[in-house]
Amino acid sequence: MLSDIEIINRSKLEPIETLARKFGIGGDELFSYGKYIAKVEPAVYNRLAGKKDGKLILVTAITPTPAGEGKSTTTIGLVDALCRMGKKCIGALREPSLGPVFGIKGGAAGGGYAQVNPMVELNLHFTGDIHAVTTANNLISAVIDNHIFQGNELDIDPENVGWKRCLDLNDRALRRVQVGLSSAKETPRFDGFNISVASEIMAILCLARDHEDLRRLLDRTIVAHRRDGRPVTVGDLGVAGSLMVLLKDALKPNLVQTLENNLMIVHGGPFANIAHGCNSIIGTKLALKLADYVITEAGFGADLGAEKFLDIKCQEAGLNPNLVVVVATIRALKYHGGQSLKELSVSNVDALRRGVKNLKRHLDTVALYNLPAVVALNLFESDSPEEIAFMEAWAKESNVPLAKSEVFSKGSAGGMELAEKALENLAETSYAPLYKRDEGVLEKIEKICYRVYGASAVEYAPDALRDLRRLDDSPYRDFYICMAKTPNSITDNPKIVGVPDNHTVHIKEVRLSAGAGFIVCLTGSIMTMPGLPKSPMALRIDLTPEGKVTGLM
Repeated sequence: MLSDIEIINRSKLEPIETLARKFGIGGDELFSYGKYIAKVEPAVYNRLAGKKDGKLILVTAITPTPAGEGKSTTTIGLVDALCRMGKKCIGALREPSLGPVFGIKGGAAGGGYAQVNPMVELNLHFTGDIHAVTTANNLISAVIDNHIFQGNELDIDPENVGWKRCLDLNDRALRRVQVGLSSAKETPRFDGFNISVASEIMAILCLARDHEDLRRLLDRTIVAHRRDGRPVTVGDLGVAGSLMVLLKDALKPNLVQTLENNLMIVHGGPFANIAHGCNSIIGTKLALKLADYVITEAGFGADLGAEKFLDIKCQEAGLNPNLVVVVATIRALKYHGGQSLKELSVSNVDALRRGVKNLKRHLDTVALYNLPAVVALNLFESDSPEEIAFMEAWAKESNVPLAKSEVFSKGSAGGMELAEKALENLAETSYAPLYKRDEGVLEKIEKICYRVYGASAVEYAPDALRDLRRLDDSPYRDFYICMAKTPNSITDNPKIVGVPDNHTVHIKEVRLSAGAGFIVCLTGSIMTMPGLPKSPMALRIDLTPEGKVTGLM
């Protein structure tokens, strides 16, 4: 089979204005970035505000493994398959971060014959949204340090500046830095960098409903504290207007297409392990007005992305999903059953039988929200007939709807079984969140830890527990909980695969994201600035003399 980049290079793009017109979007409602990428002007959503929403399908997955699961590929393939059936369908995805692109993961535009196009532009600078977030974030940092330098009228405590700078690359050397060293007039202090997609600005961009809401969320964002302990906000700094200018175009959803020339909205990109992991509310709501079916995804497994989608995004936006698709592969399930990475191509029904418990755990998580689920079994050439038969028998015995998916190798033709199974199981929603906002802070945290992660205990670092009790007795009590946890395990230990019987969740630090409206709990050894692997993708990507990108997957 051709490589992803070879498939892209042989594909044919349709003008984005032509595809937008099929959904009733006129050329004067688009802001074009060349022929194949465009932003949608806010007037479109205002015009469609009274239209009935389409059905919303969330795609999530089992716990990720080095073998790969194909969640984005399945999402894109399901869009193509429903369109092939004649359904009016749009996908709503997150934007890729340059950190993983040049790190261990590579691109995030699907794979094989189920990709978003133009893939190279999407994975690199795209429409500059993440760059805008980076600049807005760092403008706040610059204004804070300048305010201290210029007399510190707000009496900011230099030792209590919580706002970090950011960069859209994996760079572990920037996790802790010292600033203010260039002259005796400055106030030296320790600082650090987050990756841009973990910036609170990215979360705010994705949770804002419109221009006015964006300003409101920015204004209330806490960036530091005064020496007397009172918070300092963006509103106190007087910088919200400049942030709005920097983010004015980033707030508009982006239109691209699949390899089969079906419309996709790609907008916003918070990580799911250290942020809330969903594309923008604006993008999803626009898609629901334009199409009868909307396919969206949330990052990593159901314990991270789906939980945050269902508890944070759906509550905040008033969304009512109709179905959850859980992506699994036989290879990944065998890995969770104890088979070594090097042996995953070897048939092993016993390992599969042990590993399928991980899939069952994520299906149980979906059931917590009163939502129907379908398993998308993403097939690989190495899957044996015995292994496929086991999965089909397990699904039948467990009363779990399962569909085989081959969208990677066959495009929409390989997704027809999944599309049919999805339509069969769509339900008028009885969705209910795991927790309500007005519940106690510790109660919300422990519902996630005990019911989603299956923990037997929750252990709080003393400072974290003190901060949480203080928040429980504050105006921030009704904020959402955003758990920062490894994606590689249901536990907070990335080395533990499968479904352990007993484990403790360790909450080591708490951060208040007052603008985004959630309390971030850092668990285990999670970092908000990832590092590069020993052999990063940055060593493989290149540009030919003809201007073709190679090595980007």
